[in-house]
Amino acid sequence: MPRVVLIRLVLIALPFVVWFFWRAVARRTGREMGSTPYAWLFAAGAVLVGLSLIGTAVFHRDNREDRYVPGEVTASGTVTRGYFEKAPTPK
Repeated sequence: MPRVVLIRLVLIALPFVVWFFWRAVARRTGREMGSTPYAWLFAAGAVLVGLSLIGTAVFHRDNREDRYVPGEVTASGTVTRGYFEKAPTPK
């Protein structure tokens, strides 16, 4: 879950990073810059997050028919990870 949240935060920050990089390059070349369009940058980040959520819904593998095997504690005290295995197909 933290990885998913981190990816979404990066997507929100991406337009800001691109804008400030472009502004720094433009200032070095002597181009005059206006004020920073924070509302547009936030809207662009929101669009990127929305597209990533749509992409996740469309391309995520469906595991509703699979069987979940929960993690177990071994004799040595380590915990194995849970996983999905393909459910047997009915004949």
